[in-house]
Amino acid sequence: MTLNDRLIIKVPASSANLGPGFDSIGLALNLYLTLEVEKHDKWECRSQCEELKDLPTDESHFICQVAIQTAAHYGTKLSPCKISVDSEIPLARGLGSSAAAIVAGIELADSVGDLGLTKQEKLLLATKWEGHPDNVGASLFGGLVIGCYGQDEVDMLSFTDLPFEMVALVPQDILLTKESREVLPTTYSQGEAIQASSTANLLIAALLSQNWSLAGKMMEKDLFHQPYRKPLIHAYHEMEQLAKSSGAFGVALSGAGPTVICFIEKGKGKQLMHTMQAGFPEMHAMLLSISDTGSNICTAEEFVQ
Repeated sequence: MTLNDRLIIKVPASSANLGPGFDSIGLALNLYLTLEVEKHDKWECRSQCEELKDLPTDESHFICQVAIQTAAHYGTKLSPCKISVDSEIPLARGLGSSAAAIVAGIELADSVGDLGLTKQEKLLLATKWEGHPDNVGASLFGGLVIGCYGQDEVDMLSFTDLPFEMVALVPQDILLTKESREVLPTTYSQGEAIQASSTANLLIAALLSQNWSLAGKMMEKDLFHQPYRKPLIHAYHEMEQLAKSSGAFGVALSGAGPTVICFIEKGKGKQLMHTMQAGFPEMHAMLLSISDTGSNICTAEEFVQ
């Protein structure tokens, strides 16, 4: 990146877990965090978004910190940048806003610092920041991702062109991941672990074979986190009942919540969105599709074209 270049970094949102896929299954969504970057004499990070306007505007901004520390990890001091941030991803609602910021910071370091990182190297760095690979993997690779993290290694597969879409019900209230993790048990019995993991395995098989009814059944049978988190979500069961009676094949918490995500065959989501919005007017119903491409970096000129 030269002094006169302007870069555009675009990173999709994500939904994780999808019921039983706790900390291992993620899905990239067509909501985006977008950075416009140019080299500058000092770090400056600003946004016109209402949700982001109170965040730091200097190098203490989270995205800048991820970029600076990523470059330092590879022995590079990053040139300061002026960054304009735009985001369609609601903060602290279970739609991967922090994961998208982590991926954006790593892509920023890689582009500005000429680090030459592979996707796999970016994935490991992002997973170390986030603590699990599902959200960051979806934001990096796009599509439906299944990942495993352990012993300083991440293995992941991504699947695209899946013919379903989603309706997300986004509440006004936030729910921090830290708070929602505090309600989870610290251990599971052997029997619970076997049942929970087999449910997640079958969910993946059902999604990839397009057996929607079985996928929805497995989403409801989660034992890892939803039984403990659903009580934190106002009217969860009412939302689930309305969605399923209106054509959704499955309903789950998005990530740690509080957003509830309803899965439906492609082409049928618009009516479901209207139905859910009418049933729960205090929430924001959004029709979403799968983002199959993951994070993308281009020049401002290429972005316009």
